[in-house]
Amino acid sequence: MSTSMTNDEIRAEVRAWLDENWTAEWKAKASIHGKSAFDKHDDGGWGIIVRDALWAAPSWPVEHFGRGWTKEQSEIVAEEFARVGAPGSDQDRLSLYGNTILTFGTDELKAEMLPRLLTTNSEGGIRVCLLYSEPGSGSDLASVRTRGERQGDEWIINGQKVWTSGAKDADYGMLLCRTDWDVPKHKGMTFFFFPMLQDGVDIRPIHQVTGESHFNEVFLDDCRVPHMNMLGREGEGWKVLQTALAYERLIMGEASSAADNTIDMIDMARKAGNLNDPILRQDIARAMALRAVNQLNMDRATADMQQGTSSPLMSMGKLSMSRILHGEARVATAILGAKSMLTGADNPDENRINRLMFLAYMTSIGGGSDQIQRNIIAERVLGLPREIEMDRDIPFRESRAVKG
Repeated sequence: MSTSMTNDEIRAEVRAWLDENWTAEWKAKASIHGKSAFDKHDDGGWGIIVRDALWAAPSWPVEHFGRGWTKEQSEIVAEEFARVGAPGSDQDRLSLYGNTILTFGTDELKAEMLPRLLTTNSEGGIRVCLLYSEPGSGSDLASVRTRGERQGDEWIINGQKVWTSGAKDADYGMLLCRTDWDVPKHKGMTFFFFPMLQDGVDIRPIHQVTGESHFNEVFLDDCRVPHMNMLGREGEGWKVLQTALAYERLIMGEASSAADNTIDMIDMARKAGNLNDPILRQDIARAMALRAVNQLNMDRATADMQQGTSSPLMSMGKLSMSRILHGEARVATAILGAKSMLTGADNPDENRINRLMFLAYMTSIGGGSDQIQRNIIAERVLGLPREIEMDRDIPFRESRAVKG
């Protein structure tokens, strides 16, 4: 694919393709389930059409359904898809699983999985979960104790994961496990693309305060994963994890600011009759300003991160969005007053605010807690001294995580 096209030529080509392919039939199908139609439901093959037209991940290599374009050129494609409300593009920026495999996967794994990851909701597409956190190893992921042992061309996995989103529907999991207990904790981990649909995988839902069960415990008992599914080198799982976490923080920051999660506080205050309250007006203005500043920071972080790397600026965006969501829930509660305690279908605004208020806590924990983000910002952005870890340079089997 030639990258000599001008930005205007690229935009014209994308628009022409969308005019021809994003038909009324597809628009109607997308509207059946609202904005989540192509996110949580069968897309009828739209993902395959976008992938095969090479619009899903234009900056990826040509051999992996890309066009070899620059990030700037790929952003033009995403802008045009967003303009008409068509899904499927921008996956070279927002596909956590695809980008991690593209960077660290074997050639066989890339050939098998990347086409399927670009078409999650089409026939043949796959869903993936994150098998990182463990009981006692949440904020300190370097202390994971799930064990991986080599057996010929396979690895045998035993252990427990927790807070795993989407595990019940996942075909594969991005698994971080311990493969060497005689080196310091950051050096003895290995990362795998783990098949979930096998004997020995026991998934148990965790019931949330929202009434949902999005999170799960996952128990792994003599499970198997092919050696070719290793991401990166044996013992270098921490490096792979940092790249995967950077994409996760980018996705969480942007998803949290999506239209479905944005509270229209001006309209809400107008309907509640207190838009003229000067204190509320200041709070609303501050919340809107913080969103605008955070979006600029996310754009900066995206530009700063190259393929296969992580940017500490992602931590700033994620931490900011966590604080924004908590702050907006507080302001919305003040606008609604005592009515904010109501729930149910008869109270749609109040019900939505209650749910978003609970979900704000998920953003404060998932993808690394707020406290972890502050440590990253302090050490890697501000250049402050590293937090003292007494067990950082000793063999993992001698650490507190093992000995208690």
